[in-house]
Amino acid sequence: MVAPRAILFDFDYTLADSSAGVIESVNWALESMGMARQADAAIRRTVGLSLGETFAKLTGGPVAQAPQFSELFIRRADEVMADHTSLLPDTRAAVTTLARRGHQLGVVSTKFRRRIETVLTRDSLRAPFDIIVGGEDVPAHKPNPACLFAALAALDIRADEALYVGDSEVDGEAASRARIPFVGVLTGMAAKSSLAAWSPVAVLPTVGGLPEWLEGGRNEP
Repeated sequence: MVAPRAILFDFDYTLADSSAGVIESVNWALESMGMARQADAAIRRTVGLSLGETFAKLTGGPVAQAPQFSELFIRRADEVMADHTSLLPDTRAAVTTLARRGHQLGVVSTKFRRRIETVLTRDSLRAPFDIIVGGEDVPAHKPNPACLFAALAALDIRADEALYVGDSEVDGEAASRARIPFVGVLTGMAAKSSLAAWSPVAVLPTVGGLPEWLEGGRNEP
């Protein structure tokens, strides 16, 4: 594999942890609809899914109720999400190192772009990223590869000139469908064996290992 010109990252559980904000927003929306709260662990497993998929997975409720859930979730998330989101411990060092080496960097996520930008700006880490593609920027969410295609087009690079780094099977499938080499990280809910199903070029404990892996020969997982 050639050294990538661009490195694209998922956001939740890859660069940051917003699970507390997601849990609060999901349960506030459900209770507002007269539905039962869901367990924290169950909600954590939905992080990275679209809101419609989250509603269906947690409740099995009618599809017709998903728009109401989404509206309520967004209303509460506007109030609490940024304050309940923190960068993962290795994120700053990895991003800073990769940017210094000249890689183009991007975030490609189902999360709203404005939420990602708020967190990165607050934590003084917005500048290294050349592109952010959020859930509002594409007509279909991961594992549909539209978000990755949008990032490639914005950066004017080919799929084989990029890496996509993510923590979930959804990330792996999106990368596979876009024909972008995939690097899995184990900071989310997916086991290494689950990520391996998508033929990653590497599976690393955290994004903190990415600079060394890129510099050290990029051995297969």
